[in-house]
Amino acid sequence: MKIIGRTTEKDVLQQCLDSKKPEFLAVYGRRRVGKTFLVREYFGDHIVFSMTGAIKTSMKRQLKNFDEMLEEYSQNPAAVSVDWFEAFRSLKAYIKRLKGGRKKVIFFDELPWLATQKSGFVSALDYFWNSFGSARADLLLVICGSATSWIIDNIIKDRGGLHNRVTRQLWIEPFSLRECEQFYKEKNIELSRIQIAELFMIFGGIPYYMDYIEKGLSPEQNIDRIFFKKGAPLANEFSNLYAALFKNPDNHLKVIETLGKIGSGMTQKELFAEMKVNTGGRMTKVLEELEQCGFVRSYQDFTKKKNGRYYQLLDFYTLFYLKHIKGRVSPDGKYWQNQSRQGGWHAWNGLAFERVCVAHVEQIKNRLGISGVSADISAWRSKHSSPKVQIDLIINRDDGIINLCEMKFTEKAFAIDREYDEELLLRRETFREETGTKKALHITMVTANGLTSGSYIGMVQAQVLLDDLFTG
Repeated sequence: MKIIGRTTEKDVLQQCLDSKKPEFLAVYGRRRVGKTFLVREYFGDHIVFSMTGAIKTSMKRQLKNFDEMLEEYSQNPAAVSVDWFEAFRSLKAYIKRLKGGRKKVIFFDELPWLATQKSGFVSALDYFWNSFGSARADLLLVICGSATSWIIDNIIKDRGGLHNRVTRQLWIEPFSLRECEQFYKEKNIELSRIQIAELFMIFGGIPYYMDYIEKGLSPEQNIDRIFFKKGAPLANEFSNLYAALFKNPDNHLKVIETLGKIGSGMTQKELFAEMKVNTGGRMTKVLEELEQCGFVRSYQDFTKKKNGRYYQLLDFYTLFYLKHIKGRVSPDGKYWQNQSRQGGWHAWNGLAFERVCVAHVEQIKNRLGISGVSADISAWRSKHSSPKVQIDLIINRDDGIINLCEMKFTEKAFAIDREYDEELLLRRETFREETGTKKALHITMVTANGLTSGSYIGMVQAQVLLDDLFTG
């Protein structure tokens, strides 16, 4: 399968190949996002050595795997490595024998699984690069891992021999809606944009999950087959996902499950109070690791110092798991076909669509004609109103306008009735009063199918449609 999208990422990879100096590239991103596929497909036969770390495997076994891969690439019997320094010594000897001046790629995938405690892997890698690799203009060392926090802490921010050695970093993000559409078209799977958006609310643009979709089945049939039928391929994905990233994931799971209860997010103080744990220390690090790995996002409240920073569960699959899979028994394997379009489904997809919009802010800005205008993205909660007023997406522009975004996912055009019109007015004026802003406030509707014509759309200053989120 060809590489879908990834335009910016491919530019970085090509720059590494074209570089006239040694390059050390760190690739990271959420597990299952397609990092390995991108590296292998793009670099192709430039790769002269590649090895993948094995989870929860002894150092002895990892070294044996290294020797076997070196023997496969070199086509010569490899010496038995007793430690990582010997392993890298053998790799160095092999590279010296290679002919030609074009870039030679050395690829270590799932590096955190190789660099187990007391293994000495990072020290050996450090010595290999500093004593040999960094002097070879024809070398490109690529390290990759899903445990993003580990890569950042132990490689990129290393204070030892690898300090400032990484020459380029590449964060691989999930597919956008546009890339999802391209992916399904490449597989000859016919889906409407509404259906692609609904699948995005479950998979979040993760290619590994999307690859399970089979043509000829409806999205509902596919979801049942993937998650709910007996022997479903992703029935155990949740436990596998976090266990593969974190050595002791219990605290990470507690944070995830607590944030999953509050769609709009919580301050760190609120989160730890709900969990009944102390602020700071290890739990703060857990929250940071989840954010670095792409499961949680932090965002600034519009009023900044007054309300502070909020943390929100962002991972679409995790949200779907907590709402619809956890503890679910589906005897006939048709849970999603039965659940879809019921009340619970509408409540869930409303929240999920808000996250879709957050993930496509640049497309929203483009539709508003402000792609070149500097703007801060935030959210806001009222401190005084009753009931509490909340705005989940705010675009605070440098041209004197603030877009207060309202997001609605409906199968038909959304109708603004008198009651909702009054609610919009309340939100706008409460925001104006409590924040004290002097900027113009534009109510901006982001909907799947637009608004019905009628007497209650006068307050709306701009509209963004689902089709607009598929651009750029």
